[in-house]
Amino acid sequence: MMYARAGTAYVYFTYGMHFCMNVVCGEAGEPAAVLLRALEPLAGLEVMRAARATPSRPRPADTDLCSGPGKLCRALGIGRAENGTDLVEGGPIHIETGSRERRLANTARIGLSNAGVWERRLLRWYAAGSPHVSRR
Repeated sequence: MMYARAGTAYVYFTYGMHFCMNVVCGEAGEPAAVLLRALEPLAGLEVMRAARATPSRPRPADTDLCSGPGKLCRALGIGRAENGTDLVEGGPIHIETGSRERRLANTARIGLSNAGVWERRLLRWYAAGSPHVSRR
């Protein structure tokens, strides 16, 4: 799916336990995608809380519902079936234009060790000051 047209969901299973979702952003045939690391939940919070509940955390905080790629997919019910979804045409999972202006910040990516120069490149973008961002 990473070679599909821009706006396609590329969903994969990682570490034998989590789904992660990328949004393809290159031309068809070009393997380029952006990992969705977090989102600010604005609707459907009760459904997300139920999906993310555990015996030790029966009611997760709103800031913990989608503050990581695996958490985001679990809260939204994203799995293998969503791989290849068109995120532009307005299906059940889709990208919307934001209604709030945000100041963006960027840092080095998370979880890259032994990646040489890629460890320090500022390729991780997020809404500055958002409490919903995965690890800062």
